[in-house]
Amino acid sequence: MSKIKGLKAFIGLITHGRHSQNTILSSANRTSSSSYQCLVRSVTTSEHTNGKISATVASDEKNGTGDSDQTASQKPVRGGPVSWLSLVLLIVTGGGLIVYYDKEKKRHIEGLKTSSSTVKQGPSVGTAAIGGPFKLVNHYGKTVTEKDFLGKWTLIYFGFTYCPDICPDELQKLAAAVDKIKAKSGMEVVPVFISVDPERDNVEQVHEYVKEFHPDLIGLTGTADEIRQVARAFRVYYMKTEEEGSDYLVDHSIVMYLMNPNMEFVKFFGKNYDANALTEGVIKEIKAG
Repeated sequence: MSKIKGLKAFIGLITHGRHSQNTILSSANRTSSSSYQCLVRSVTTSEHTNGKISATVASDEKNGTGDSDQTASQKPVRGGPVSWLSLVLLIVTGGGLIVYYDKEKKRHIEGLKTSSSTVKQGPSVGTAAIGGPFKLVNHYGKTVTEKDFLGKWTLIYFGFTYCPDICPDELQKLAAAVDKIKAKSGMEVVPVFISVDPERDNVEQVHEYVKEFHPDLIGLTGTADEIRQVARAFRVYYMKTEEEGSDYLVDHSIVMYLMNPNMEFVKFFGKNYDANALTEGVIKEIKAG
């Protein structure tokens, strides 16, 4: 009878998943009952563990993860070899680009050299578009045009009489070169000064100014529109600066223009030419013309 009761208790534990601590076993069957209790504890513990695992699996399925994700997440990430491979690819690619760029650069330079040589060897395409018709007044008050200089070599300088230093230096150089050219080659060159300050450089002012440099120096002035026209024809830049009433300076190009007897532009000479270099340069151009 006691065995039957113990068996019923064992079946009840398996069915309901828990162990009743109040089960009274017969003293005669303590050994059997203890065996049953150990078995029941094992089954109960197994059920409890399986229940937790089932709950975990259900939770993973609900969240969209599974054993495959867990297995993948547990795999070690081998970042080292991939990084080295990327570095090698980067170096190879960068080296290839540098070599390609260097080749293209050399080819471009060679092309420029070839084009430059071709241009130098080809025929002349004409002279620069500098000079042209003008109408001004000389320092004697007489109206003159570019036609009054035909048949003569001419050196033209643009400046203004109130210039503190540059214009006087350039006109002294011009005067010295004109005398040196005549002494060395016997050729005469007409020196011309054109004012870019028509507001202050009237005929009287220009007359007093040019006689300080050379007896053959011709001074020209005119209205604002006339000066603007001749400056545009000779590509001369000029602009008022530091204006304080009637006291101001004029920023302008510092260039001398050599014109041939047809009043066509031949060459310009910048401030870097001294009197001797200017003399030799003009003589060379006249002889070549």
